[in-house]
Amino acid sequence: MIDEIINDKSERPPEPAPKTQMIPKTERRRIPARPIRPVDLLQKRAKTADEALKEAKEAANEAKRQRALAKLRLKRAKKEAREARRGLARVHSGNALGGGNGHKNQLLKNGDDHPSLKGKEYEKELRKLQGELCCLQDWVKAKGLRAIVIFEGRDAAGKGGTIRAITERVSPRIFRLVALPAPSDREKTMMYTQRYTQHFPAGGEIVIFDRSWYNRAGVERVMGFCTEDQYERFLEVCPEFEKYIVEAGIILIKFWLEVSDKEQKRRFEARIEDPLRQWKLSPMDLPSRSKWFEYSRARDRMLEATDTKRAPWYIVVSDDKKRARLNCIAQLLKLIPHKKLPREKVDLPKRSMKGAYDDQASLKGRNFIPQVY
Repeated sequence: MIDEIINDKSERPPEPAPKTQMIPKTERRRIPARPIRPVDLLQKRAKTADEALKEAKEAANEAKRQRALAKLRLKRAKKEAREARRGLARVHSGNALGGGNGHKNQLLKNGDDHPSLKGKEYEKELRKLQGELCCLQDWVKAKGLRAIVIFEGRDAAGKGGTIRAITERVSPRIFRLVALPAPSDREKTMMYTQRYTQHFPAGGEIVIFDRSWYNRAGVERVMGFCTEDQYERFLEVCPEFEKYIVEAGIILIKFWLEVSDKEQKRRFEARIEDPLRQWKLSPMDLPSRSKWFEYSRARDRMLEATDTKRAPWYIVVSDDKKRARLNCIAQLLKLIPHKKLPREKVDLPKRSMKGAYDDQASLKGRNFIPQVY
């Protein structure tokens, strides 16, 4: 009976649901947020820095690429301008006045049409040309060639500087300079060209005349050092004389350096004022300044009589000395065809120790110059 009552759940009232215990807000447990670790902060900063560095590198590479393109464009522009100037110079001052082809031309004033060459650019080009002159020297020596190069022109036209630029890096035994003084009393009794022919080149030589037999057509004519008959006779005979030189197998090259009135005046004034240049003033320089047009007429007559196909004159505009030197050397290299010859490999021998001794101690007690520098 009791068991039935216990098992009889239908008449048993439902048990009430347990009440949820409310925790006061003040007593609620607070769960702390996850703390930010220093490592995470550093990683975030490193990531930001890497992105900024990457952007900076991309910007730097782009700037570098743009600079390289700009340099390339500048180099191309300089090359085109240089080639254009050379072409223009050939048109204005190449063979037109001295090539014997009868074409008329107008002199190009370098100082007015071209900017002055900078020192580094001039030295770079000069070194290239002087290297070619060394190749020419080897060729002339190997082939036994003979050549005569004449430099004429107005006073203070830059002949000496041009000759120095040519001979600076070559052997004086191959490139031989001849600069004769005024003729002596004995030489005045010789045949006029005799004092020059004795300096003509042998095989493997290039003789450079700083002034030549053309003195008779220039300074002797203007300053009255020869008679009218001697002058006319020279202009008549000179082309035949040069014909025999060329037919004898000698390469004959004639340069006339032309300087403007304004530039000649400036150079003479510099020679007068500068003690280091006063030695350049010769007794004929100042009178030649006052006889400008007499020299011009003598030049014109000389060119008319002696500018031949066998021995043409080449005019060098020399207001800009640096350009004149480079142009003159380039033309000289062009007029003497040559090739670069292979050089034998040179091995420096070792110093022999046979009979060695203290060769510096033996100099003690000798006269040494003071070490001022």
